[in-house]
Amino acid sequence: MLALRLGNRFASASAFAPIVNPMQVPWGQKAFQAYLGDDPAAWREYDSCQLMAEVAHRLPILIDQGDSDQFLADQLQPERLESVASEVGFPLTLRIQPGYDHSYFFIASFVEDHLRFHAQHLLA
Repeated sequence: MLALRLGNRFASASAFAPIVNPMQVPWGQKAFQAYLGDDPAAWREYDSCQLMAEVAHRLPILIDQGDSDQFLADQLQPERLESVASEVGFPLTLRIQPGYDHSYFFIASFVEDHLRFHAQHLLA
């Protein structure tokens, strides 16, 4: 979300199992109401799907998501961001990793890929 808001300051962005559309999922709605109030217009700048549809800067993004993550279906829903990226021509790579959940082992298994991804874009 920060890389989308401040895209001209970053060469690339990546995430592990992000909540990409918090305006549309229970956890995000609850948190936004508690911290930002009841007006959904105030939530937009914290929602990656909303931001991706609106920003001009197209930085490459890598997301890894485990297909066995207990939060995948009801909270994370990375396919929503993938859909927006496709609609607006945003360079997003979404990798669904079979058998991985929301654990440290998931991150430890793919963090080197993320470091290499960023290094590639820093050197470009």
